[in-house]
Amino acid sequence: MSRIAIIGGHGKVALQLSRILSNEGHSVTSFIRNPEHAPDVEVTGAAPVVLDVENSTTSEIASALDGHDAVVWSAGAGGGNPHRTYAVDRDAAIRSMDAAAQTGVSRYVMVSYFGAGPGHGVPEDNSFYAYADAKAAADEYLRATDLDWTILGPGALTSNPGSALIEVSPADPGTGTETSRANVALVAAAVLELPETVRRTIEFRDGSVPVVEALTAS
Repeated sequence: MSRIAIIGGHGKVALQLSRILSNEGHSVTSFIRNPEHAPDVEVTGAAPVVLDVENSTTSEIASALDGHDAVVWSAGAGGGNPHRTYAVDRDAAIRSMDAAAQTGVSRYVMVSYFGAGPGHGVPEDNSFYAYADAKAAADEYLRATDLDWTILGPGALTSNPGSALIEVSPADPGTGTETSRANVALVAAAVLELPETVRRTIEFRDGSVPVVEALTAS
């Protein structure tokens, strides 16, 4: 059994992930900003802990992560407010990486998105720009750390049922990148068990290959 921390625990992917991990016998701590969300987290088997990462210091996040074996970042400002987007998706994410390193939690999984990076191509006058820019900065910072990181890049998220079948690094993303949130949760759970996914950026969409097979194919 591992102790796994999920930051952004009330998100749609995070709730499914905490249920999967709890059912696998892991001890899951789910960090949430709003205490009213605690009951939703509890029914997944995770332990809800209130932690406002946007306004928490690195030391405060490190104290919260102490004793865990891995951390999954699944938080986000939700778009719409560039200031909050940078504050959460870039600055708080980076503080969480520093906090993980500070307290010895070496395994770190970042839920990003398909196409993230400095070459995201989103124009500055687009409402998505702040998110794309913030995620690019956070992902690049993570790659430069000594953490055992994995960056997940799912495509356009849907509420479709999880098939447990994906396609990694699709050759023709122009045919669509739809990815069910349930499959994202399955992938996040799987990479925590797969050392061969450490220090990899994994872009994927719904597909036809079982998750573990797709993640470990050479």
